[in-house]
Amino acid sequence: MKPFSELSQSIFEQATNDYHLTDDVDAPAKNPFDKQNIEYYLYLKSWTDAVQWHLEDMIRDPDIMPEEAISIKRKIDRLNQERTDIVEWIDSYFANQYKDVQVRPDATINTESPAWAIDRLSILMLKIYHWEQEVNRTDTDATHKQVCQEKLSILYAQQKDLSHALDQLLDDIKNGKKHMKVYKQMKMYNDPFLNPVLYKRKHG
Repeated sequence: MKPFSELSQSIFEQATNDYHLTDDVDAPAKNPFDKQNIEYYLYLKSWTDAVQWHLEDMIRDPDIMPEEAISIKRKIDRLNQERTDIVEWIDSYFANQYKDVQVRPDATINTESPAWAIDRLSILMLKIYHWEQEVNRTDTDATHKQVCQEKLSILYAQQKDLSHALDQLLDDIKNGKKHMKVYKQMKMYNDPFLNPVLYKRKHG
């Protein structure tokens, strides 16, 4: 069976390429995978990151109208919540996969869960895609190309290191060397009962 990082990267690349067929932040994701499978959520994670990447570009337009900026900011906020939900689902998937593992007495807890490492890998693949686009541009000079190529080389190294670290983490969890815990993100700003701006408005 192929390493999980390899599976993830192939799906991230597929989703990124699919998004850029239309390059439309409002286009629906045509996820080719079954919702019961981990591949579905990997694809959705990458698609969500691609949409947010381009919204972040759009909101930095110095000539953007305030109303449009507010609309984009709210889309970004919604996507941040969706991203967190997807990451938590992926972590729950791993927790279920390894629930019967006998954890060794000397097992340690990693600073980062598998899904948050996958989150970083998804965004890294998106960075690589866009830096490759910059390297291949035909309307720039040699200096621009060289600077972009140097940064791209660093991203490739980071991709290799992160992929290895992810696979090692999963292997350690599988063998009881690492103890996996799922900590749900306790975000407050989207909750009408926890965000003081929202609940004060509601109760007048």
